[in-house]
Amino acid sequence: MTISELMNDCEEMQLLPKMNEVWRSSLKWQPSEGQQQQLQKLYVEILKGNERFNLTRITERSDFWEKHLWDSIAGLVYLDLAKLVEQKKPLRAIDIGTGAGFPGIPVAIFSQAIEVTLLDSIRKKITFLEDLINNLHLNNIKTLTGRAEDLGQDKRYRQSYDLALVRAVGRATVAAEYSLPLLKIGGLAILYRGHWQNFTTPLTHSTRNCIYLRKIIPTSDRFPRKIGVPTQKPL
Repeated sequence: MTISELMNDCEEMQLLPKMNEVWRSSLKWQPSEGQQQQLQKLYVEILKGNERFNLTRITERSDFWEKHLWDSIAGLVYLDLAKLVEQKKPLRAIDIGTGAGFPGIPVAIFSQAIEVTLLDSIRKKITFLEDLINNLHLNNIKTLTGRAEDLGQDKRYRQSYDLALVRAVGRATVAAEYSLPLLKIGGLAILYRGHWQNFTTPLTHSTRNCIYLRKIIPTSDRFPRKIGVPTQKPL
């Protein structure tokens, strides 16, 4: 086998399934060709980054599609995906504890009308994500290095966001304490773990859970508590 053939085989092994019919049947939406290319590039770049940063254990193509891409966007179904696509006024979203960029990056690819801030306390991950964002040519994403406990008490960020996305970050009460102080009145926290609003993934038929919290009154200045306290003494 020639080097060229080996390279072609490697590229084919990294091709994500398009799953257009599954997108349509499960979420009544499917990515455009441009969005599909961005999702494909995201997958390739995560595989590369995984060698240095141990970003995710989910690397097989269909698993990555279902558990990272589909799962990230499926969390928005409560908001009506069709309306989000046509959203005129940009929505400000913060992805708390973004890790490898999920759900924030797929959400930003899904709609240019959602301005996403990726928040993580690990600087090397944020540096990787900044390079990734540039490679994907996404102009609706920002990054922040820090802790939600600090940002929630910072006037520059407190009560500033329409959406707070929290995926795989501890108990629901802890995720709520991280997210609600950052939301505007009327804002929505989407917690990608919980016991309500169950839905089933389209390939492996696994159960996914989301909790949706609508902020209706200002959060007490007591919250969020200092770093470490929400996890050590959950409400």
